[in-house]
Amino acid sequence: MLAPAVVAVYLAATPHGSHRPLMLAVAAVMFAVAAATWRAAPWIARSRARVTVQALGVLVSLAGSATLSLLDGGIHGPLGALVPITVVFYAIMMPPRPFAVTGVLAAVAYWVVAVLGEPAPAGYAVVYTLGLGGVSILCMRHAAALATLRRRLSEASRVDPLTRSLNRRGFDEQLERAVARARHGGEPVTLLLADLDKFKIINDTWGHRAGDAVLAATARTMSGALRDTDRVGRLGGDEFGALLTGTGPDDAPAIVDRLRAALEHGAPASLGYASCPAEAGTVEELRRLADARAYADKTTRGGRVPVERHVELAREQAAGPTAARVTRTERRRRSIADMGRICAADSFVGAVYAAGFATQSPHRLALGVVCVLGVLYGLGVIAVAGRLSRSAYVRPLMALNAVPLLALGIAAPVLDGGVSSPTGVGMLAPMTLFALGARLRVAVPMLALNAAAYLVLAATVGDAGPAYAIMHLLCFGVVAAACAAQGRASAERRRRLTDMSHTDALTGLLNRRGIDDRIADRLRAGHPMGLVLFDLDGFKTLNDTAGHAAGDELLVWVATTLTANAPSGSVIGRLGGDEFVALIPDAEVQAEAERLRAALAPRTAASVGAAGSDADGADFAALYAHADAALYAEKAARRHGAIVA
Repeated sequence: MLAPAVVAVYLAATPHGSHRPLMLAVAAVMFAVAAATWRAAPWIARSRARVTVQALGVLVSLAGSATLSLLDGGIHGPLGALVPITVVFYAIMMPPRPFAVTGVLAAVAYWVVAVLGEPAPAGYAVVYTLGLGGVSILCMRHAAALATLRRRLSEASRVDPLTRSLNRRGFDEQLERAVARARHGGEPVTLLLADLDKFKIINDTWGHRAGDAVLAATARTMSGALRDTDRVGRLGGDEFGALLTGTGPDDAPAIVDRLRAALEHGAPASLGYASCPAEAGTVEELRRLADARAYADKTTRGGRVPVERHVELAREQAAGPTAARVTRTERRRRSIADMGRICAADSFVGAVYAAGFATQSPHRLALGVVCVLGVLYGLGVIAVAGRLSRSAYVRPLMALNAVPLLALGIAAPVLDGGVSSPTGVGMLAPMTLFALGARLRVAVPMLALNAAAYLVLAATVGDAGPAYAIMHLLCFGVVAAACAAQGRASAERRRRLTDMSHTDALTGLLNRRGIDDRIADRLRAGHPMGLVLFDLDGFKTLNDTAGHAAGDELLVWVATTLTANAPSGSVIGRLGGDEFVALIPDAEVQAEAERLRAALAPRTAASVGAAGSDADGADFAALYAHADAALYAEKAARRHGAIVA
């Protein structure tokens, strides 16, 4: 509805201009098509004809915008920017391939108006085509990068950071969808549960790092033994799950036997499975049946499990591929680099204009120098974007960066005759990309300053009429507002996904990834801290005898109890299984650890290890290693009778 809205304002302000009835009719048709498409958007999204409907909407928009521009005098008239600015709007909404087709159609429409309309200054059409084409491509790349970032964050929120398999949240989502398909579509699915044998001995004897290595090796073994269509997840502690798609009760035993044989070489496990819809009709029924069979399998499996060999094999295996990490500065770095790219691209187009079209301008040489400086400055911003994004002073530095960008944008039209000259678009083009990439509280004042400078320049330099300046500013302002809304919505989705990727699905505490980042933040800020590890005693027995539901209930209680009793300013997390961590102010760490152990005592005993950032380490790995060693020293002492449990 961009073009009809802008045109309605313009027609209301200039009712006595040429072709007003026809322009009003064209705008009304465009508005009707846009409104109908907007109202029918949910139906269109589900329809097989959605591509055709969307294509027709784009054609109506481009044809209508071109017609309005032509009726109003051509590309140098007040509505001359309708077609190219519409393309910028589509750049943040469309995938690359459809946008490429749209961009070509828009270029054809714009040049038809340029040829048939009233003459424009030399190079005007070239500058607008190249300049706004470049802005459109940058906006499309930025929007695509934000979509990729959201996808990666979404994947991270569903992946266990230790094993790289699905975490409980991701596995449960896959399970619910598979059960729904099995019930309504008839495609069978089998839920397989695997519970590692004697895993507690590994943790208690060699420490959590050895246990972590076994867990990661188990996930790799399961993924390698199953089919590409099957999904593996770590459900908590030493419990894994697998979804065997297209598999019913007749086919499942062979797959389970193959998996059992693969695990025997690394970390043997008790296995249980259940199939939907043949044996169970709901997720809970599947879980109960598979859990019961896994427990029955455990009770019938005798003999000593060679846990030493498990640890040796896990340590011998090369570490699996790590997931691409989504850093906090990634979006910031891209936004900074894109501002450099838009400066360099606009300045390059200006240099082309100065060299090829501004032959009669008395300031041609100065204009060329300004444009070359703009190219160099933009390339410099791109080169230092990574360093700037990591700086503690990034916000004031970027605010300062806006000054030369604005100065370069003003200098070119001042030398070229005002905002109605071909280089005038250089002041407006960056608005859309800046609105898309910057935070709202930063973007609004910068955009307001840019708009004010544009209006002042329009009133003092050159002969641009009020209608030309106001309509061009309004067109770009409306699209900038749409970009800002898109950027804000994208930022909110990223924030939610980031929270999910740092949160344990069962307890709501920070997970391993979240704890790691939080500790890094605290240490970077110079805050002393203590790290306390808690390992619940007897949790494996509870899971094996009372079932995983009882174990889950205890884990939630422990999370609530630690959170309620930890000192003010503490951070509580669950690292996996029955292992919890408390990040507390570094004052009497050992005393706080004992106090928290006492708070847990009414329902569960716990082994505890503590470390302080002043004496034991400067990052999560070092603090974790020291606290883990202390925890298992306590366990060893207890086993030898030095501590009375």
